[in-house]
Amino acid sequence: MPISPPPSTTERPVPPWALRLARALPFVVLPHCLWRLPFAFGFTMGTVDPAAPPMPWWGAPYVFGLSLLTEALALLCTGLVSGWGEVVPAWIPLIGGQRVAPLAAVVPATLGGLGLVALWDTMPLAWFDVLGFHEVAFGNGWWLLLARVCIGPVMLWGPIVLALAFAYHRRRSPAPSRTALPAARRP
Repeated sequence: MPISPPPSTTERPVPPWALRLARALPFVVLPHCLWRLPFAFGFTMGTVDPAAPPMPWWGAPYVFGLSLLTEALALLCTGLVSGWGEVVPAWIPLIGGQRVAPLAAVVPATLGGLGLVALWDTMPLAWFDVLGFHEVAFGNGWWLLLARVCIGPVMLWGPIVLALAFAYHRRRSPAPSRTALPAARRP
């Protein structure tokens, strides 16, 4: 007997593509988070920079915190396809149970997505030394390949957030009346 999908907790159905993207997003940024963790312990992951200072005492907590923050922000994007992105969960003091204004989610998601595009989607410029962007040097091609495989998927983060924000906006916006025609077009 086939298993039916769980009932929707959103006002309107979420497009399947948006649900899949939101669920995949934490896994898209995970390789990047894992790539940076060895740096916390002074392992250079094949990078060659003789002028690089040693890792400061706060370096390990910073790198771990940055990885946790990255994953938390990726998980937060599931609110764009979930009921808790439309109604504040009841356990949150003062505002629990209130509807989320669509723009209160769309504006930060759009700005965040644009910021992520500006931050990460310029990486290919560094890969090819274009417009003054330079990539850090690596000891050999294998380290370079590993770095690009681990860091490359993060370039999808911004476009995914923008697509999720668009889907959220379309879903939460009032549906246009399909029966009303402009006066000029009426027979």
